[in-house]
Amino acid sequence: MSKQKSMWYEFYKGIWEINPTFKQILGTCPTLAVTVSVMNGIAMALATTFVLVFSSLFISMVRKLIPNQVRIAAYIVIIAAFVTVADLVMKAKFPELSKALGPFVPLIVVNCIILGRAEAFASKNSPLRSFLDALGNGAGFLLALVVMGGIREIIGSRTFLGYQVMPNGFEPWLIMILPAGAFLTFGLLMGFSNAYLERKKRIEQQQKILQYRKSENELKEAEA
Repeated sequence: MSKQKSMWYEFYKGIWEINPTFKQILGTCPTLAVTVSVMNGIAMALATTFVLVFSSLFISMVRKLIPNQVRIAAYIVIIAAFVTVADLVMKAKFPELSKALGPFVPLIVVNCIILGRAEAFASKNSPLRSFLDALGNGAGFLLALVVMGGIREIIGSRTFLGYQVMPNGFEPWLIMILPAGAFLTFGLLMGFSNAYLERKKRIEQQQKILQYRKSENELKEAEA
């Protein structure tokens, strides 16, 4: 049972606990650049997740065969192979999205999320754990880009996934589809995330103090 919980933890930790965007602050460049719309964010996140999952899985499988001195170079070669696959498939099947994302799909090769998980996790753990870790971090990256893209698209264009969701009387905030809007949205989301964590920590500390005092009082009553 504990093993199952541990395996599940490898997945869900990447969604919130070590979210690559809001916790590890990795992949910031594509996060800020492509979240003008939700669709762009989804496409970028799915391409990154594909590369992350399969590169982590492959690196974990061959980790004992890679000499320590050339491990980073070997990881980059493996990552670049899967990035090439993702880029070619996107250009062939989704040319408009590929054009919208521009150079950011090929730049997945140097995305710190992928190289970071390869070095910190995949190179030290089994293929199954590496697969779940990569999938969880990919899901966390997808969540971050959808949230950012949704906020920017709704406020900046009055639409969500291309469908109008705000009334005609709402004046779009053009700043939200500009680089300044990306930084503003990213900063506010990080601020809310940190405020939530601080509040959660305070509540947990207060509960521990109350529980300790309750136990202390019960002990005194028992002694009396």
